[in-house]
Amino acid sequence: MNSVFANLPTTVFETMSRLAREHGAVNLGQGFPDDPGPEDVRAAAAEAVLNGWNQYPPMMGTPELRHAVARHYAHWQGIDLDPNAEIMVTSGATEALAGALLALIEPGDEVVLFQPLYDAYLPLVQRAGGVPRLVRLTPPHWWLTEEALADAFTPRTRLVLFNNPHNPTGRVFEADELELLADFCRRSGAVLVSDEVWEHVVFDGRRHVSVLSLPGMRGRAVKIGSAGKIFGMTGWKVGFVCAAPELMRALSKAHQFLTFTTPPSLQQAVAYGLGKQDGWFEAMRAGLQRSRDRLEAGLSALGLPVLPTAGTYFINMDIAPLETGLDDEAFCRLLVERHGVAAIPVSAFYAQAPVRNVVRFCFAKADATLDAALSRLAAVAEPFRHVSAP
Repeated sequence: MNSVFANLPTTVFETMSRLAREHGAVNLGQGFPDDPGPEDVRAAAAEAVLNGWNQYPPMMGTPELRHAVARHYAHWQGIDLDPNAEIMVTSGATEALAGALLALIEPGDEVVLFQPLYDAYLPLVQRAGGVPRLVRLTPPHWWLTEEALADAFTPRTRLVLFNNPHNPTGRVFEADELELLADFCRRSGAVLVSDEVWEHVVFDGRRHVSVLSLPGMRGRAVKIGSAGKIFGMTGWKVGFVCAAPELMRALSKAHQFLTFTTPPSLQQAVAYGLGKQDGWFEAMRAGLQRSRDRLEAGLSALGLPVLPTAGTYFINMDIAPLETGLDDEAFCRLLVERHGVAAIPVSAFYAQAPVRNVVRFCFAKADATLDAALSRLAAVAEPFRHVSAP
C-alpha cells in the first residue's frame, strides 16, 4: 500500500459527522448548505439528462461551459481568458488540485503551503513527490507576513499552493498580502496554484481578486474554481481550471488520466447558471452574510468569543478566553457528546505546531438550524459568561 494514504488517520470530518449522528446533534461541522441549490440550475441539469448528450463530452469540457466560464470571469473579475486554450473543466476542484500537483511537481520539488490548510492539500503534494514547506497562520488575524514567506521559500521552491478566500479561517487576503505573495513567486520562479473556490462567497462589499489578475502572474498562475461552491451544490463536483496555454498543456494531460471527463448534463446546467443575472449572485452573498451575522450575533450574545470572517461558509470561535482547560478537539467532543452541536477543531487543519484554541462552525444553514444550535450552546456558555463580561 502507498504509505502516504495508508498512514492517513480518519478525517476529523468523518469523526465529527459520525458523532453528530450518534448523538442527534445539530451538525455545524461539515461545510454544505441546507438549501438544495437554485431550482432553475437543477432543472437545467434534469432537462440535459433527459434530452441532451449523455456520452463522453470533450476532455477539456463542453464548449458551452468553457465559454460561459470565460464570460463569467471577464465580467466578475476582469480576467481575459481564451476558452479554447486556457480553460478546462474537471470533476470538482479537488480533482483540479490533484491534477495540477501531479502535472507541475517533480519528486523533490519544494511546495509552499499555508496552514491551517484544507485536508487534501498535504497528501496530494506528498503523493506527487513534493516536499512541503509550511507557512503557519495564526489567529486572530491570520495575516500573511514577509517574514513567514522568507522562511518558507528556498532556491528549491517550485510551486505554491494558496487558498483565497481561506478555509477554515474565513480570511479574504488583502491586496498587499496578495502582492507580497506574487512578488515571492516572481522572484523564485515558482508557479502559484490558487484554490479560489470561495470566490463568490465574500461579504461586506468585498470583491474577489484572482491571482491571474496580479502583475506578472498571468503566465505563472493556475486558478481553480468550483460550481459546487458558487451554487451551493457541493455534490455536483464540477471544477474549473484556468491557466496560460503553456501550463494548461501539462494540466490537461494529468486530467486526461484522472477522470478524463465530467458529466455533460452538469456541465450544461453550470453553463446556464454562470450566465445568471448579477442580482442572483448578489442575493446569494447577501443571504449567506445574513446567516453569518445571525450566528455571530447569537454566539456573541452568549458570551462566546467570535473571530471575524470575511468569506466562506465558516465562522470561528476562540475558546481560550473561556478558560475551560480543554483544547479545541476535546472542546468539540464535549459540544457534540454533551450538548448536541457538532463543530470542527481547527487544529485538525495543521500539519505542524497546531493552534489549539479555535473551533469552526458552518453557518450556511437554515435559520432554524442555526437557532437550534444556539439554543443548545447556551448551556455551554453559561458557566463562562463572567469571563467575557465587560
